[in-house]
Amino acid sequence: MKASAGSSPRRRTLIIVENLPVPFDRRVWQESRTLREAGYEVTVICPTGKGYDAKHEVIDGIRIYRHKLPMEGNGALGYLIEYCWALFWQLWLATKIYLKHGFDVIHACNPPDNIFLIALPFKLRGVRFLFDHHDINPELYEAKFGKQDFFYRVMLFWERCSFRFANASLATNMSYRDIAINRGGMSPDKVTVVRSGPDTRRLKCVPPVPALKNGRDYLVGYVGVMGQQEGIDLLLMSIRHIVYERKREDVQFILVGDGTELPLLKSMAKDFAVEEFVSFTGRVPDQDLLEVLNTADVCVNPDRANEMNDRSTMNKIMEYMALGKPIVQYDLTEGRFSAGESSLYAAPNDHADFADKILELLDDPDARRKMGEFGHNRVVTELAWEYEAPKLLSAYDSLFGTS
Repeated sequence: MKASAGSSPRRRTLIIVENLPVPFDRRVWQESRTLREAGYEVTVICPTGKGYDAKHEVIDGIRIYRHKLPMEGNGALGYLIEYCWALFWQLWLATKIYLKHGFDVIHACNPPDNIFLIALPFKLRGVRFLFDHHDINPELYEAKFGKQDFFYRVMLFWERCSFRFANASLATNMSYRDIAINRGGMSPDKVTVVRSGPDTRRLKCVPPVPALKNGRDYLVGYVGVMGQQEGIDLLLMSIRHIVYERKREDVQFILVGDGTELPLLKSMAKDFAVEEFVSFTGRVPDQDLLEVLNTADVCVNPDRANEMNDRSTMNKIMEYMALGKPIVQYDLTEGRFSAGESSLYAAPNDHADFADKILELLDDPDARRKMGEFGHNRVVTELAWEYEAPKLLSAYDSLFGTS
């Protein structure tokens, strides 16, 4: 991969991400390391977060500049404050970095879709703009707030502007590529699909920790954001169904992750009288995460069926697969494409069917083994980041007119 940039003049990229700190954001960190290993100078602007409080540091040769966010947006006013604050710091830091180090590319990772505003003044100086399309924000807004109002139309406008001003864009799957072309108006030859393949160097098998099962026979694991559209409320309803309708008290659930809905979800577990069957860990170090996933008998993705989730690829699915875990999820287009035969698919948003699919797998160890093997082999032979990294470098080569 180093040959991609090695025979050319020095190339410098500035990656801007607003919603997660780096290196916690797995996709952004994998992209950063891939570019650095290929000879690029890489600088990242991102927010601070738990465990990532340093305003400036260098990791693996990658410069990271962080800024604080006043709050995580919750409602139109909250998002407005968050976005304005983030744009101010992104522009301030980008200007500082440009004067100190320089950069040839601004690589903008949504959400939100307004980072093109930072790129515009630098485009006048010949800097290229690459739009890395992580989430479809109009659909995300609709999933959160259930309406297509003025702010939904603002999201559509920002998305169009991001594609309009981008020299090239990255899509995480074919559904997003179609959006870039058909809704964003991008030329197909300027859109590259770079999936968020898992890094098999990080996702290692470690010995299971029986104590995580809390004295029960089985463990079901979830890893992800505790947000409104992630369907954790549906998962809690499934747990209630398992305990009180199916009369099963032999299953422990561990939910790893943080988010704005976590306090509400803990309260809901108590209201459902299932709190003794559910452990909420919050955000945990990688080692703890690996122990949970390696101990789990089944892993779940309860993302509710809506336009956003149907067209999005969820990183957690491929991380489960990388560790050979059978999966239960709702039947969604991109989820089915990623998981294939490694998953059972419940009827959309049917929490009882979801619960029954979990128990079906727990009661069939042979099926769990076969599904886990299928998922692991699919990651190792098709979906791992090592297969996506060359596509990222090819997209960068196209930006510089070398392919």
